[in-house]
Amino acid sequence: MPESAALRDEPFEPEVVHSDLAFEGAVWDVRDDRVRYGDGEIRRQYVAHTGAVAILALDDEERVLLIQQYRHPIRHRDWELPAGLLDIAGEEPLEAARRELAEEADLVADSWEPLVSSWTTPGGNDEIIHIFLATGLSAAPTAHDREGEEADIRIEWVPLDDAVAAVLEGRMRNGILGIGVMAATLRLRARG
Repeated sequence: MPESAALRDEPFEPEVVHSDLAFEGAVWDVRDDRVRYGDGEIRRQYVAHTGAVAILALDDEERVLLIQQYRHPIRHRDWELPAGLLDIAGEEPLEAARRELAEEADLVADSWEPLVSSWTTPGGNDEIIHIFLATGLSAAPTAHDREGEEADIRIEWVPLDDAVAAVLEGRMRNGILGIGVMAATLRLRARG
C-alpha cells in the first residue's frame, strides 16, 4: 500500500476508437465515445465541459462569502461559492476567478492563492474546477448588471465554521462549496 503522500490520480488514456458530437449545446457539448478497454470496448457519453473556477472569499472575521441562486437541473436555489466558466479563450484560471468575483459579488481581492482543484463529476463530465482563496476584499470600482439566474443572487457572509457545519449536516449540498470550505478550514488550521 502506498504512503499517503504517494497517492494520486494517474493519467490513463486508452485508445478512443470513435468519438461523436452527440449534442452541441450553448454552453457545453455531449460526446459519445467508444473506447478500447481491456479485452473489449466500452461506450461512454459525457459532457465536454470548458472547466470552471470558484472563489472562496474570506473576510477578516473568517466569514466566507456565499451566494444563493436558482439551479434548474436540481430545482433549488442552492448556496454556492462565486464561480464561473473558463469560457474566454486564453484566459488563465486566476484571471477568470478575479473576473467572476467582480461579476457575481462586486468585489476585488488583494490576495489570491490556489486552494484546491477538483473534477466535479468524473463519471459524467470532464469538468475541472479550480478553487481560489481570496482575501483582502474590497468593493469593485463598478457594480455589474446581472440577468437571468444571476439577477436575483442572494449574498450572505457566513462564519466559515457555520458553513462547514451546514455542509456536514446536509443543509447545503453543493459539492464545490463543500470542497472549498473544507479546504479553507484545513489551510487556516495549518497556518495556526
